[in-house]
Amino acid sequence: MAERAERVEQEEIFSQVLRAGRRTYFFDVRATKADDYYLTVTESKKFTHDDGSFHYQKHKIYLYKEDFTDFQEMLGKATDYILNEKGSEVISERHQKDFKKEEETKDKVKSAESFTDVSFDDI
Repeated sequence: MAERAERVEQEEIFSQVLRAGRRTYFFDVRATKADDYYLTVTESKKFTHDDGSFHYQKHKIYLYKEDFTDFQEMLGKATDYILNEKGSEVISERHQKDFKKEEETKDKVKSAESFTDVSFDDI
């Protein structure tokens, strides 16, 4: 039992939680058997069933110290690219109920153009 308690203590070295809608991100510093530290990032997403019950789907990545510099650099480049290309304003169906995808708008225009005007006099 003492072995289990010791392992739990090691797992709780440092932890942060980011809640983002249905998603929650956990950033946990953990220890290896050699007592070195690494980072786990867990995404937990809540799914609700029709009957009101729910479950969580989790995805986890492990990041070790030797990869921190490259990971931070690539994450920074990727997020900078997104912000430079699209800005920081969030554009999605989830955040804007009246948001229409460009393809949907084009399809509706094409659909409307395919109708033929019919006069009741023609019937």
